Amino acid sequence: MELKTTNNKKKSSFIGILCGIMAAICYGTNPLGALKLYDAGLNVGSVLFYRFGLAFIIMTAIIALRHESLRLSRRQFILVSFLGVMFSLSSLSLYLSFRHMAAGIASTLLFVYPILTGVILVVFFGEKMQWHTVLSILLAFAGVALLYWNDMGGTLSLVGVVLVMVSSLTYALYIIAVDKGEKGLSPYQINFYVLAYSTTGAIIYTYSTGQSLQLPPDATSWFYACWLAVVPAILALVLMVYATNAAGSTATAITGAFEPITAVMIGITIFNEPFSLRLAIGITMTLIAVMIIALRSNNKNE
Repeated sequence: MELKTTNNKKKSSFIGILCGIMAAICYGTNPLGALKLYDAGLNVGSVLFYRFGLAFIIMTAIIALRHESLRLSRRQFILVSFLGVMFSLSSLSLYLSFRHMAAGIASTLLFVYPILTGVILVVFFGEKMQWHTVLSILLAFAGVALLYWNDMGGTLSLVGVVLVMVSSLTYALYIIAVDKGEKGLSPYQINFYVLAYSTTGAIIYTYSTGQSLQLPPDATSWFYACWLAVVPAILALVLMVYATNAAGSTATAITGAFEPITAVMIGITIFNEPFSLRLAIGITMTLIAVMIIALRSNNKNE
């Protein structure tokens, strides 16, 4: 009986890891949909509107099928409002960064958010600074420096780097709020409100910058708009929930390394983004820094 239970756990964990890899790959396809829609002439606000708006419709249907309540206490309302604003800002700044730098590099720089999360917990929540945190920070800075300078002596767009760092920071705050905030809300309820805020945020950004929402001009553009709503939003969410439950948060965090790898490969193969040994080393150092944080966090929680 114990052997059967152990085998079931191993099977569940294996499937969970596969789901984590698939979720990370789904997240990593963000540049594919975004850049294709940019090429079709859509502005950033419109791209985000279709990504979140269509995903919101799907999430509403899921909530209805699950018969989940959307009632919130005052504390829960404050929490989902904060989450919605942070996630909206994170997505907006990331998609804006695609206008200033290679999407693969932007997605790699974004992946430093677990390190920022650790630093925030040390500074504002009294957690002790461990050696692995310091090592991760140093590796991440070295990796970012290699990504920032190119082989010709030039640099990445400073605006693009700042935008990605804003995206990474706001996503780190989002994660901390989910972890430290009031419990009692399901992932579906949280994401319903996050998508609602993000859709509204896309509309506000678009019209506040003197632009307007644009319709995708053809069937191909509609395909990529739906892609953004389904693959890196809804599908990635569902797979991530299962991966976390089946394989644990650490294994899921490690499989997240497939996200920037996917984005880099899409950038190179589809959008002819430049790649070099320097970029490969920079990406590797950044990923190793995140892996150290994930593995040490797992040992701490055991």
